[in-house]
Amino acid sequence: MAKKLWGGRFSKKTDPLVEEFTKSIQYDHKLAKYDLLGSIFHVRVLEKAGYLNKGEADKLEQGLGDILRILKNKSFQVGASDEDIHTYIQNLLQKKVGDLALKLHTARSRNDQVVFSTKLYCKNAIRDTKGCIGELISVLLGLISRNAGIIIPGFTHMQHAQPVYLKDYLFVYAQMLSRDTERLENIGQRLKITMGAGALAGTPIEAGKYAIEAGKLLKGEFKFIGERFDIEATVNSLDLVSDRDFVIEIVGALSLVATHLSRLAEDLIIWSTKEFDFVEVDEAFCTGSSLMPQKKNSDVLELIRGYSGRLYGNLVSVLTMMKGLPLTYNRDMQLDKEPLFNSFEIVSSELKVLTGLIATLKFNAAKIEEQLKDESLYATDLVYYLVDKKIPFKNAHTIIGKLVKYSIDNDISIKDMPESLFRKFSDKLIKKEIVKLLDPLVSVKSKKSIKR
Repeated sequence: MAKKLWGGRFSKKTDPLVEEFTKSIQYDHKLAKYDLLGSIFHVRVLEKAGYLNKGEADKLEQGLGDILRILKNKSFQVGASDEDIHTYIQNLLQKKVGDLALKLHTARSRNDQVVFSTKLYCKNAIRDTKGCIGELISVLLGLISRNAGIIIPGFTHMQHAQPVYLKDYLFVYAQMLSRDTERLENIGQRLKITMGAGALAGTPIEAGKYAIEAGKLLKGEFKFIGERFDIEATVNSLDLVSDRDFVIEIVGALSLVATHLSRLAEDLIIWSTKEFDFVEVDEAFCTGSSLMPQKKNSDVLELIRGYSGRLYGNLVSVLTMMKGLPLTYNRDMQLDKEPLFNSFEIVSSELKVLTGLIATLKFNAAKIEEQLKDESLYATDLVYYLVDKKIPFKNAHTIIGKLVKYSIDNDISIKDMPESLFRKFSDKLIKKEIVKLLDPLVSVKSKKSIKR
């Protein structure tokens, strides 16, 4: 049985069922390198406070560095019997430096240790996620540039509405993703890396000794942190160990990323059907059927759409877990890790695979042009045509509505109607002027309210 960080007041061994039920090492091992880095900082705080001399501090730092090198070489094997990653590292350190390791936990609790490690993990994961979003935006902008002149039917209620530029349609997703980046950036900036909370009430070490310019200690094996940060003393130790707002905010922001990716995936799924045939998804990003040899399925897009449900579930699980907890730390809060890790991992995978897929998309201009022959797309342009002839908007709307209905009911296109028929709807309707408006380029160019 692995040594625990607690147990002095207990006379009985922990029931194996409790050991199995309460352990978290099967997922919190992801925090290993962040916990190691936190321990390095804590060693230097203990040295400044006089709990360690320089020789002891150097020896502990060397031992922690050795463990990190083991981790980087992928020979880091967590034990199934260890309670959590923090306990595992403590026990491994004791094997390397002996009983000196027992001093490391001075003025420290797993409560603040967990928060430190999780926040540092989040800082790095946010940076990596923003990078993946940036790559997808770049690929989207490339797709927009290559197809800048294409006009497509715009949709409301999944019905033909008005012609729009394909570039404007696709740029919507670039804007969504840009907002996602800003949200994650704001959350990352608010993530203060603090120490000194102890279990909940603080420690005997003066607050000023916890002020550390982390960049000066990030050397050698510890240069894995991607952005500069400073460590400061906690303002309210009770809040520090009981707060998981940052986890909820992050999982919420990632849920929005998943929403946006799901909407993009849905558009591409619809557009790639035989009924639309607007776009071709490259075979490298499709799968087939075990029964039907002709099938080419956009499974990647469907899974992106489906995984959004997992992200929403992760958000709800953390919100529900936190909603009734009294201050300060409660073991329930251990259950924030899996949803957090899972959300980052899913979104990262989605962004990477979608970046590859988007880069290979090909639009079928001929098929899109066929759809643009639908004259109902230009009905609103015809309303404005009558408004410009001083007919009140509501009256113009009614006139064109009747014109479109007559076209549908009698299976005759508007451009093929005789001049005399237009007069039955309004004497302001002149055929040669109407026909000119049944043009996608004329339609999109007539919209002047958009800053370009």
